[in-house]
Amino acid sequence: MPDTTTIKELLEAGAHFGHQTSRWHPRMKSYIFTKRNGIHIIDLEQTASMLDKACDFVREVVTGGGTILFVGTKKQAQESIEQEAQRCGMYYVNQRWIGGTLTNFATIQARIDYLVRLEDQQARGDFDRLPKKEALKLGEEIVCLNKKVGGFKEMTSLPGALFIVDPTKERSALAEARRMGIPVIAIVDTNCNPDEIDHSIPANDDAIRAIRLVCSKIADAVIAGKAEGLESLAETGETEEEEKTGEPESLAEAGKTEEEEKTGEPESLAEAGKAEKEEKTGVAEVTEPLASSPDEEQAKGESD
Repeated sequence: MPDTTTIKELLEAGAHFGHQTSRWHPRMKSYIFTKRNGIHIIDLEQTASMLDKACDFVREVVTGGGTILFVGTKKQAQESIEQEAQRCGMYYVNQRWIGGTLTNFATIQARIDYLVRLEDQQARGDFDRLPKKEALKLGEEIVCLNKKVGGFKEMTSLPGALFIVDPTKERSALAEARRMGIPVIAIVDTNCNPDEIDHSIPANDDAIRAIRLVCSKIADAVIAGKAEGLESLAETGETEEEEKTGEPESLAEAGKTEEEEKTGEPESLAEAGKAEKEEKTGVAEVTEPLASSPDEEQAKGESD
């Protein structure tokens, strides 16, 4: 059973309002609760349960070291996508989706490297030595590139998953993700095809509050996944350290045992030799009084 708090939050955010009944997609029929005044009403119980499943999937991806790319270029989603992606430390696209961002990632990465070089030159003051017109042109180019790729300019590899607001509008991003085999989480309204999405969240993709709520839940899942990943890394490091420190102890104990075994034989031999010597000296001590020394014989003769 989904959390009632989440259903209440979704209801207050207006996530249950769909599109007009004339603009619906037949594959969304199972997620529609009813229709009212010519507008479809989305079943929020299914929305809450599917949102929980999507958050669990996001947490697993991030715990395994993957990243999430937030995509939402419509005006209602731009601000929420940027804020929540920055809050959880992930990448985002809130302006126009550049064709080939995923399928031609090497070329996009080259443009990102060019942007980074321009920013370094600007920070060092190299633009001051250029003509004013050229410096102004390069500054405008930096602003333009930052607007297009600034949200993912630190992304050095393909993301582990995509989170999309309104897949009908983001057709290019969805097609590239499916072609590259990247799983997709998306907010699907009543005019979307949920079969194209790996983890769909049926909700209103035009209400700013609904978009912000779902984005915040995904961002919270990312933060939780990062925390779990750090804990697992710490536990792995401790285990490795224990294994490393445990080996020398066992080796030292084994060496000590070998040394004791080696030194034990000579000690036993020395004890045996000492015992033999004592036995021999004991016999000598017994036999010494039987033999008389020359001085004793001389003294004996004088007394006679």
